[in-house]
Amino acid sequence: MRPIEQIYSNYTTEDFAVWKTLYNRQMDILKSSVASSYLEALDRVDFTAKRIPDFKEVDGILLPATGWSMEVVPNICPQKEFFQFLSARKFTATCWLRTMEQLDYLEEPDMFHDVFGHVPLLSNQAYCDFFRGISNIALDFIDNPRAIELLSRVYWFTIEFGMMRENDGIKIYGAGIISSHSETLHCLEKETRKLDYDVDLMLHTDYRTDILQDKYFVMDSFDQLYDSLPQIRRSLEKIIRGVPAHGG
Repeated sequence: MRPIEQIYSNYTTEDFAVWKTLYNRQMDILKSSVASSYLEALDRVDFTAKRIPDFKEVDGILLPATGWSMEVVPNICPQKEFFQFLSARKFTATCWLRTMEQLDYLEEPDMFHDVFGHVPLLSNQAYCDFFRGISNIALDFIDNPRAIELLSRVYWFTIEFGMMRENDGIKIYGAGIISSHSETLHCLEKETRKLDYDVDLMLHTDYRTDILQDKYFVMDSFDQLYDSLPQIRRSLEKIIRGVPAHGG
């Protein structure tokens, strides 16, 4: 049974060792490949290799900064409940860690993915505005499985596997890359396709969860993501009505 509350005293010596190992291993490669906004956010939430984040302390940083907080869940949250939490500025996160034997592969997301990958950028207002905005769109279409399936592609290619341009090249901001050693190394290889941020193309692009990605969408800023929310809604409505969207 997975925990439904973070009880900090329950973390074991192995838990701390796992967090430290994963944190240090990721930071060794992320420092040169992750977006500067993530590194700044990591400092704001005061994450370190030495200590598993205490959710109460993290909430004390996020709430004054952006109005967001963390909601402990045992496993992946059902879609409707997940989007309802996000709409209320609550990010659902597990509080358990993988074992040393599971460092490189885990079938379900643990707190290293949820917390290290997602939570720092919850201190970035523009990122949070997009996150909440896409959740509000999802709730408006929550009873339409086809719409949610399509919207999940936008979520996948932005929140989970998004990349952005910075002065010195293309950088990572998606949590699915940030929390994965192999994905981080893989995504910047020349063989992977880097596509310009295009809402219609994204809505028409399927993805797989069981492989390293072969394509990534690259945007210019979190403001660009937020500004695209009306287009996401319009294009989604067109597809649901059977009207071809531009770029499909």
